[in-house]
Amino acid sequence: MEDGAQSPAARDPNVEDPADVEDDSSSTVLDLTCCQLHDLDSVELPPHLTELDLTTNRLSTLDPRIGHLCNLKKLSFRQNLLTDAAVEPLSAWHDISGLEELVLRDNQLRKIPDVSIFKKLLVFDVSFNEITSPNGLCRVSNTLKELYVSKNEVMKMEEIDHFHELQILELGSNKLKVMENLQNLTNLQELWLGRNRIKAVNLCGLTGIKKISLQSNRLTSMTGFESCIALEELYLSHNGISKMEGLSSLVNLRVLDVSSNKLTSVDDIQNLTQLEDLWLNDNRIESLQAIVEAVAGSTEKLTTIYLENNPCAKSPDYLATLRQTFPNIQQIDSNIFS
Repeated sequence: MEDGAQSPAARDPNVEDPADVEDDSSSTVLDLTCCQLHDLDSVELPPHLTELDLTTNRLSTLDPRIGHLCNLKKLSFRQNLLTDAAVEPLSAWHDISGLEELVLRDNQLRKIPDVSIFKKLLVFDVSFNEITSPNGLCRVSNTLKELYVSKNEVMKMEEIDHFHELQILELGSNKLKVMENLQNLTNLQELWLGRNRIKAVNLCGLTGIKKISLQSNRLTSMTGFESCIALEELYLSHNGISKMEGLSSLVNLRVLDVSSNKLTSVDDIQNLTQLEDLWLNDNRIESLQAIVEAVAGSTEKLTTIYLENNPCAKSPDYLATLRQTFPNIQQIDSNIFS
């Protein structure tokens, strides 16, 4: 370092100096988060590393030494300055082909990188980039359990049908119009598709899924979830839904969010005896008594209900009625009760 120059940590007390990171050749975990590094020239990489976290730095190239850490299982380049050209060396790093988790979230990628060399990959994250197409996902290992491609520019759900072991699929904040190619994802537990342009629900026969988010889409109907009998959490806020339907078979549902829609009544949830959280705020629901009757099946279970910005919430005995009806209620809108 030149005379008079300061390390990132010296300039900013909130930034860790890599020199302060424990230097132990036997260490298996190296966390260099928020060191604001432009390169790793000043950093020693212990040969037995199993985890390397380079989150929130200024890296624009990959240090070739990483490619020789043969025990590496987890590698994160989250929030750096990596481009497509910068990550190309990954495809030839045979020594770390046993990698199980690769995070390239929040960089400058425009396409899915070639990670076909990683035959044991379980987690792959390319969210918050500038990816316009899913082309390349077909080369990602079918061992994958978690795939994150949110906040990109992807327009179609493609090249995912070989992910038979996938449990979490995150494609929120893209430009998707159609739900498709999900039929082979029989182990899927969570599907996150918020902030897209989807007009209709199509789960392609999936029945074991537990969490679904379709918030901020263009839905006008709730039909399509009837066979998802294992479903525990359903998020449908900020759509154009005018009627609650297709819910009676979802007997395991604990969380239901249909806020910010066009509902005038609460229907088809009498069978939902496990319901704990119910979000109905910002709709057009008139009758408070009708809500009480509709949620009668989960009177004992319900702990949270949102009804603000509905005509029924203007009733003078609004809070008192709800507290009397639901003995275990802990929150009504922004009101929290002990």
